[in-house]
Amino acid sequence: MPDNEFGYTPWGMDWVRLAEPLRQTRLEPLLPRARSIARNDGVRLEIEERTVRAHLHRGGQASIAHIEVAPLSRAAVTAIGHTITDPTVVTDEMHRALLDAGHSPAPTLVSTDCSCSARTARCVHVFATLYTIARRIDENPRLALELQGYFDATTESDTPAQESRWTLLHTLDPAYFFDAAQ
Repeated sequence: MPDNEFGYTPWGMDWVRLAEPLRQTRLEPLLPRARSIARNDGVRLEIEERTVRAHLHRGGQASIAHIEVAPLSRAAVTAIGHTITDPTVVTDEMHRALLDAGHSPAPTLVSTDCSCSARTARCVHVFATLYTIARRIDENPRLALELQGYFDATTESDTPAQESRWTLLHTLDPAYFFDAAQ
């Protein structure tokens, strides 16, 4: 049994690094509680394409966390297709080969959201969801590629990329919505 209970494969460790980035200078105090929630099966995941919805119940409280993963670029899909010839079984060596080829299979999050009262993108429920996803990916590394839309991109040849479900607030121009001349 590996030492790490979450992220003991390189595919799962990519997801753990979303909760525990290496560039972080101070420890996040919510991580031990999030690992405890994930360890004790307190997270029920629903995965639909590149969106993960997690239902968390602790005592009398319930929360729903949403995580949306960015799709892989066309160049990344092509590189993965050349490196991983048989995607039915994804191994640690394939992860290493992708890194050696200069294409990191690490995911990028488009958005995170939670219904809890913390009102932050990095709450204990989002962390617990990331740990649960890492555990699932440790069991089935192919899921790491599925969550990033790799298999959708290889089956759909010339269809345009799906638009994002949410509009990020910082991308909106206030001048478009409000008339400054009033």
